[in-house]
Amino acid sequence: MTKITHIFFDYDNTLGMTELPAFTACTGVVNKTLASKGVPADKHFTVDSLMKRFVGYSFRRMITDLSAEHGFGFEDGELDRLVADEVDAVVARLALDIKPTTGVNRLLAKLSADGVYDLSVVSSSALRRVQACLSGAAQAAYFGEQVYSAACYGSSKPDPRVYLEALKAQKVAAENVVAVEDSRTGALAAVGAGIRVIGYLGAYHEHEHADITKALQEAGVQVIIKDWSEFEQALATVCGA
Repeated sequence: MTKITHIFFDYDNTLGMTELPAFTACTGVVNKTLASKGVPADKHFTVDSLMKRFVGYSFRRMITDLSAEHGFGFEDGELDRLVADEVDAVVARLALDIKPTTGVNRLLAKLSADGVYDLSVVSSSALRRVQACLSGAAQAAYFGEQVYSAACYGSSKPDPRVYLEALKAQKVAAENVVAVEDSRTGALAAVGAGIRVIGYLGAYHEHEHADITKALQEAGVQVIIKDWSEFEQALATVCGA
């Protein structure tokens, strides 16, 4: 049985119900950018279509992929300005709308009180955005400075770099860590760093569970939960694997 000492939580739709408000703000920035680059309106996105295609991606990765797809480029400094604009828009929206996923704060309080596991956040989202969410959802005290953003390393999940950096910062081996992810891209990042993953479906509607479960399993996730009340049993299963 492997001893698990650290738990790395994704943020978006794992600890916090961020995806809908965040993608609502993000869609405005994406469509404004596409329009300014001459991309026809029928190639623009709804909130649902942008979320379906890019869940788990950073904005930088998203807009860079779209630039390659539609053949437009960026002037000096323009990409960084767009990233900053998107963060501003999303943080403003999340300040109004952020809510923790159902039951997670109760779980975090228990894990923190027990003191068995070291808790961190490992996200693709911009650090300022994650910190704002943690504060707004009354979760910051559970993680302190142990918040890692792929954007700080110029990467995005499914690139495993943010997980590798978190392992290095925490001075812990991958075999002693379990990650919690809700998306294929996030699961691939954790698995790519050698970390076992618990999949979490609780932020999604029941009719979405089958597709998300399939995507998580294809990414290498073997244990999947629908509610945080199942987490400790799932953790025991992973530890015994």
